[in-house]
Amino acid sequence: MLVLTVSLFLTACAGHQKPTTLIGEPDTVKDARITADGQIPSSTQLESGDTFILPDPPLDAYGQIIVDFDDPLTDAERKALEAPLDFEFVLDIQETKDVERFFRFFTHDIRDRFEIWLKRSEQFLPEVRDIFAEYGIPHDLIYLPFLESGYNPMAYSRAGAGGMWQFMPRTGESFGMTFDWWIDQRRCPRLSTHAAAAYLSRLYNMFDDWYLALAAYNAGEGRISRAMQRSGTDNYFDLASINNLLANETRHYVPKFMAILKIIQNLEELGFDPIDWNNSPRLAEIEITGGTDLVALASTSGMDWDTFRQLNPSFRRQVSPPGKKVTIFVPEEKQTAVAAYLKKPSSAPFTGFQRYQVRRGDSWYVLSSRFDTPIDVLKRINNRTSNTLRIGESVMVPASPAAVAAARQSGGAASTQERASQRANHVVQSGDTLWSLARRHGVTVQTLAQANGITSGSTLRVGQRLYIPQIERAGTRTASATTNVVQYRVRSGDTLWRIAQRYGVTTSNLVAWNKLPRNGLIRPGDNLKIYVTQ
Repeated sequence: MLVLTVSLFLTACAGHQKPTTLIGEPDTVKDARITADGQIPSSTQLESGDTFILPDPPLDAYGQIIVDFDDPLTDAERKALEAPLDFEFVLDIQETKDVERFFRFFTHDIRDRFEIWLKRSEQFLPEVRDIFAEYGIPHDLIYLPFLESGYNPMAYSRAGAGGMWQFMPRTGESFGMTFDWWIDQRRCPRLSTHAAAAYLSRLYNMFDDWYLALAAYNAGEGRISRAMQRSGTDNYFDLASINNLLANETRHYVPKFMAILKIIQNLEELGFDPIDWNNSPRLAEIEITGGTDLVALASTSGMDWDTFRQLNPSFRRQVSPPGKKVTIFVPEEKQTAVAAYLKKPSSAPFTGFQRYQVRRGDSWYVLSSRFDTPIDVLKRINNRTSNTLRIGESVMVPASPAAVAAARQSGGAASTQERASQRANHVVQSGDTLWSLARRHGVTVQTLAQANGITSGSTLRVGQRLYIPQIERAGTRTASATTNVVQYRVRSGDTLWRIAQRYGVTTSNLVAWNKLPRNGLIRPGDNLKIYVTQ
């Protein structure tokens, strides 16, 4: 649990090559995520943080990108497209019509998206540049993630490629990145960038040509080798010109990348903001033990879960993988608070838990009996409030008697009350009852009572300090907190997520407090009650 280094770190966790197109967009597509075996899972298996990037542009019957050539390029755009590249590119840029097609696509059709990619890349580019320099990779290739993922560490492809560098699971594992139920290190920018540099070096050594190396990064070295054998040519553009020899995506891969390089060199001339090379966050690198409660760790250091996960996107659960040490990244100014938290024995309460796949006949009650663990404990470690379990989904359960003892907090009610007092985030006010507090904070009376080592029929005393789990998840852990009720009138354009972010609560809070339908539907003019802890 020592702070190892402080570094400029790219806040992501990615993977490797992908042979198919990418789908979706982070803020719009939420229904096609990929499982560990590359299949699209059911809705019960989705991760709320998994996202996607843009689809490839539309193609005509001949596999050519459809763009409007009647829309003339501006003088600045024509100059940028025709100008030689100033960088010392090892790639010998070849002018083709496809380059212009993709140049138009990025600067006209999806210009707003490209601007997002540019801004997002600033936190990653400095370290990608330094890592590629270590491997002797041409500088221009640091821009390849624009083509792969829009520099999005959470991107997944329809084929199951993941991360900023879009590694397939098997290739990622071959470069030492773990991909399982707990963690996906293809989404870790540092690990995946080292892997990408090593893989590109290997491909260049294999083909002795950067065009072919890039094509192989997209399609796989086996496919490119077979295409060369079948055609009798080792020239990428000759391979791309032969019908049905390479997939459209691979045929377009190099021209598309050339178009991106043209734009990068001429950002200001084309009206884009220049890349800020000093916008990378300074992060502390800290080693944690298995089973660490990541939500509590983030909250202790003053971060909400979303902020922590942006810095540590490789985590697929809110608990670190049991039985192994892993590295996390936190802002420099937070490292002291995190180190202090990790010294507490309670920082890793989920050590000894394992993954369990739900079978026919299972329920929370059945699992509670089988693993001798309270239902509310099982729900808490799985971040669940629903009473429903679905066959085939995975949940965390104790793996040993020691884990059971840890889950039950060993010391009974007295120990639970002591822990609750230490973690208290609400002071009982006149009129408070377990029922009213449970309803206000979107938890059950049973959960609230068990969290504080009392019975569901207990009478509360004014001034009594209680621990309310839902408040912790909302990021407000002040022991002397008081709660105010805000009456909020829904306006046009509002969503539950935006309202929850504005007031530091969760969408599940808003649904519970206002008895909203499960789909969270709200309309302009609706009145919402929001319990804000100050």
